[in-house]
Amino acid sequence: MGGARVRAKGLDWRDFTWLLRGPAAFISMSIKDLPAALRPREKLLAQGPQALADAELLALLLRTGVRGTSVLQLAQQLLDAFGGFAGLLQASAADLKRIKGLGPAKRSEVAALLEIARRSLQQELCAMPVFDAPQKVKDYLSLHLAQLPHEVFAVLFLDTQHRLLRMEEMFRGSLAQTSVYPREVVRRAMTLNAGAVVLAHNHPSGAAEPSRADEFLTQALKSALQLVDVRVLDHIVVGRHGIVSFAERGLL
Repeated sequence: MGGARVRAKGLDWRDFTWLLRGPAAFISMSIKDLPAALRPREKLLAQGPQALADAELLALLLRTGVRGTSVLQLAQQLLDAFGGFAGLLQASAADLKRIKGLGPAKRSEVAALLEIARRSLQQELCAMPVFDAPQKVKDYLSLHLAQLPHEVFAVLFLDTQHRLLRMEEMFRGSLAQTSVYPREVVRRAMTLNAGAVVLAHNHPSGAAEPSRADEFLTQALKSALQLVDVRVLDHIVVGRHGIVSFAERGLL
């Protein structure tokens, strides 16, 4: 081949000299210093989003790094801090603020991504019976409740076809029987003309394991709602690192 340069899809061998310095060299490079075909945007347009690593996808959203940290490094730091996209999508504004280099503009972009995920799941649950998408119900509740610093009792109100009407936070604080009032849940279900509900609450301590108080409360709500022909389809407990369904446990 003589002195000809080896090329493939617009690259020549000199584009890959950073490989000799290891993977860290790639992630520390600014986007403009990368070979054109390896830049996240160009790579996505040429090969599709599935071809990008998680850090590359997030770097497209963040767009720029900060002094001393490339955008790819910043993206990887975010993913590492929250345990990947699943944790990042549940991060609160306060959580994001603790990440060095993530200013108001970038925090708002990540928060917008979180809200897009919530609305996408909500639209799907409004269009189909919840029984057709039990994992989507869990994902939706996790996005809303998993990272809250306080306990919240929420209700998914469903129509007679078990499609989502709306989710409402009913009570905050302790889940003692005195702080969750069945009559308020019944009244709201009747106002919305709901045919069924999914109950949900979070455990800020992290563990999603239901307590005996949770079980007692579920039965009290189930009995109260039966009086107005509203079914309790499930009670879901959301922890920071897991989620438990009463229906799957046979606790209903």
